[in-house]
Amino acid sequence: MIGGGSVEVRLAGILDLESRETVRVDHGGLTGVRLSSLSQRGLLRVMRDAEAARSRAEAVQLRAMARFAALSEEPRGVAAEVALTLATTEHRAQRTVAMARALTTRLPETLAAMESGVIDSFKASKIVDATGPLSDEHAAAVDAAMADRLDGKNPSGLRRAVARQVAHVDPDGHAERARKRRLDRSVQLVHQDDAMSTLIADLPAEAATAIYARVDRIARTLRGKAESRTLEQLRADVFAELCLGHRAGEARTEIFVHVAATTLAGADDRPAELSGHGPIPAWLVRHLAQSPNSVLRKVVTDPVHGTVRDVGRTRYRPPAALAELVQVRDRECRMPGCHRPAHRSDIDHTTEWHHGGPTNADNLTGLCRRHHRLKDVPGWHFGTDDTGTLHVTTPTGERHRSQAEPLHPSPPF
Repeated sequence: MIGGGSVEVRLAGILDLESRETVRVDHGGLTGVRLSSLSQRGLLRVMRDAEAARSRAEAVQLRAMARFAALSEEPRGVAAEVALTLATTEHRAQRTVAMARALTTRLPETLAAMESGVIDSFKASKIVDATGPLSDEHAAAVDAAMADRLDGKNPSGLRRAVARQVAHVDPDGHAERARKRRLDRSVQLVHQDDAMSTLIADLPAEAATAIYARVDRIARTLRGKAESRTLEQLRADVFAELCLGHRAGEARTEIFVHVAATTLAGADDRPAELSGHGPIPAWLVRHLAQSPNSVLRKVVTDPVHGTVRDVGRTRYRPPAALAELVQVRDRECRMPGCHRPAHRSDIDHTTEWHHGGPTNADNLTGLCRRHHRLKDVPGWHFGTDDTGTLHVTTPTGERHRSQAEPLHPSPPF
């Protein structure tokens, strides 16, 4: 009983405390079913329902937290009391209270998505953080635009999606924040236990992307039957060798930036997109395009629909035009939730060549090596439809889909 009334938070899936095996799914039609009796698909359903229930419970907690803060006469003590109640740190409590306030005032659609079980608090925090610098009006616009883009996205995909919306509704602010953040570039050394240390470099996105691409490309060339090191170990060793000057003569590594033709010409300031990273301001892509030492690869797109118009021919040995078109069209691995840049991925026949699949843009998809190999695992099926949407069917029969998003939202007509 709270304040003379009762508060009940019902979970969709509840394990019996003694057997740990009996589950009740109130809204899914399963009541008193033992987990051991469920199929793999049924177990996935229980996982989904439990996740949705956790998200709804977190929404209740955040609403209660925002209300508690509003009723407190002394704001300075709110975080301390919440921290004591939840047995957490005051710093974390302070961040969570701020998030609760933002969700209940500026981001009602995001909070509604939590209450319906679509996203949890961690995913919601990606929207809260991204809209923090925005005005209430711009935050509301992003909140509304994201309402139907939340379902099925993992945290990384959601962060990228909301970053695109922030750059779209507030291009000037996005450009200015990018200028200021570049002033914070730094390198930090953090010593760890067991004779290990962590090197942290905060760098401009285009520099960090090019560095990682170079390290990754070299590391992959060193893999072989005689190589005992893992890919992660190879990347670490290559990075150290490059920094210490023990490795030289490597070719430069390109980065791909998708930019509208009108933006590149200076006619507008629509954000561009750095493959594998997300939106970057127009001033930055024009600066990179004019730099004589740039490793930028421009991908010029249609200003209305965001579709690829030209991939350029600045390299000495360009790959086949068709493979290049697929890479710049997809931008990233097409497996839902994967963001490995397509130009470092495989070009795959969705319908296999030996099954009659043609070698054309409609039947070619960019998949990173790991997800390319997953396609050959029994029970996994990949297919595309006439809209270019990739459909993935798992061994349990679950269906997921993926479609490359346009560079920027189409203007209303």
